[in-house]
Amino acid sequence: QVQVVESGGGLVQAGGSLRLSCAASGRTFSGYTVGWFRQAPGKEREWVAAIRWSGGNTGYEDSVKGRFTISKDYAKNTVYLQMNSLKPEDTAVYYCATTKVVRSSWHDQSFYSGWGQGTLVTVSS
Repeated sequence: QVQVVESGGGLVQAGGSLRLSCAASGRTFSGYTVGWFRQAPGKEREWVAAIRWSGGNTGYEDSVKGRFTISKDYAKNTVYLQMNSLKPEDTAVYYCATTKVVRSSWHDQSFYSGWGQGTLVTVSS
């Protein structure tokens, strides 16, 4: 199991950008898909995006398509989530975790493990 550490959250104005990082701890992401999820106050945790470490296939939740980009750095064993054109409704704690499930189930958090502590993103209007 890969343990992860998220970082990069903060306070930003609407329309601004942030880049979140998800670093592997203890082993590499090799063989895994890395997913980003978020949980807004009073809401369920929801899937945001995912990337397959080998090959680089990506997927996005509809509300972030065209604004968020998920990428990876093999040398740093890190996955990034570049978030542009941020909106107040993007405010949430962002988590990353890993899975080996097929692409059609990337959105399902029950297939993920090794959750980090999360990083808070606050978008002011």
